[in-house]
Amino acid sequence: MPPSHYISRLRLNSFRSYTSAAIDCNSSHIVLSGANGAGKTNVLEAISLLTPGKGLRRATISNIAQIDANGNCSVNWAIALTLETPNGPIDIGTGTSLEGVRKTRINGTNAKSLQEISAYIRLLWLTPDMDSLFRGPSGDRRRFFDRLVSTLIPDHSLSVSNYEKAMRQRNKLLSERMISENSNDNWLNAIEAQMAQYAAAIYFARIDSLGHLQSFVNQSIDEQAFPASQLSLTALFEDGVEPNSSASLEARLIEHWRKNRALDKAASRTTLGPHKLDLLVTNKQKNIPAALCSTGEQKALLIGLILAHARLVKKITSITPILLLDEIGAHLDPQRREALYDSLDALQAQCWMSGTDKILFESLGNRAQIFEVKLNQIIAP
Repeated sequence: MPPSHYISRLRLNSFRSYTSAAIDCNSSHIVLSGANGAGKTNVLEAISLLTPGKGLRRATISNIAQIDANGNCSVNWAIALTLETPNGPIDIGTGTSLEGVRKTRINGTNAKSLQEISAYIRLLWLTPDMDSLFRGPSGDRRRFFDRLVSTLIPDHSLSVSNYEKAMRQRNKLLSERMISENSNDNWLNAIEAQMAQYAAAIYFARIDSLGHLQSFVNQSIDEQAFPASQLSLTALFEDGVEPNSSASLEARLIEHWRKNRALDKAASRTTLGPHKLDLLVTNKQKNIPAALCSTGEQKALLIGLILAHARLVKKITSITPILLLDEIGAHLDPQRREALYDSLDALQAQCWMSGTDKILFESLGNRAQIFEVKLNQIIAP
């Protein structure tokens, strides 16, 4: 049975290393095979930009246009795809105009924001950079989890962006003002109230999503190839008492930020808020933190999380997510590769995978179309 949603056509213009590129495909998995630096990841990144956020490389808009042999950057770039859905094909595109302004279109009509695309397509991805997720800084895990939340709640990414923008304004004001313990600054009051609203939206979206994800992870507790994780978030407040409503959380945050302005000024940052939370992951079978697991186990835990979340997205949104797995085969032993392919088939999702060696995908057989990528040219099978 084919996926409910899958890409049947992809077009790139002046994007990264591609002057132009085209892929026409069916509902099966897509494999991009080629040497390092051939342009495989650029294709996956292009697809990832058709979702809220900055895509799998977290690149700024000015850094993704094509650069020619003379070092000149293209003024505009474009990505377009046709998405097959139960209600018929949907044409989605994004890119920059001649003025350098990014625009998004759905069936030829300008979208107000990238969040509108989420009504048709949901994307999840894994990249080699994420292999160190459990050992790296908390910010990486927080961003990883926020991307998962955004596939369920598209406005979550906007809440995070708006909160961070307001926090930067607060930090700037603190650096410019004389702050005392009982200072009353109307501008700071207004910004902190705004921050608190966004913080509450972020916090409860995370908590709700975490609970749903854990229930889907638990369904795979006996899975050997991709062990289940126990998930939790660090406490927002030092006393561990978490408000159970948006109003009470906003009030407590506003009170804390006002009382600690002098401390935050001295630290040159806001020292408490949802931007400080960490995602804690434990190997449920072995009951040890993911950071202490072997490299192979950490990779398996990460894949297990993505597969569980894909099932959750499909259940909650009725949209089968498309998975982007960059260089996935090289980091798995043959047994886990087979388990991954079987899991993708069970999910009934289209998966775009990249790799340097076709042999890693040989067992997919007719379940995949293999495109060869050479010097930024995509050769159809």
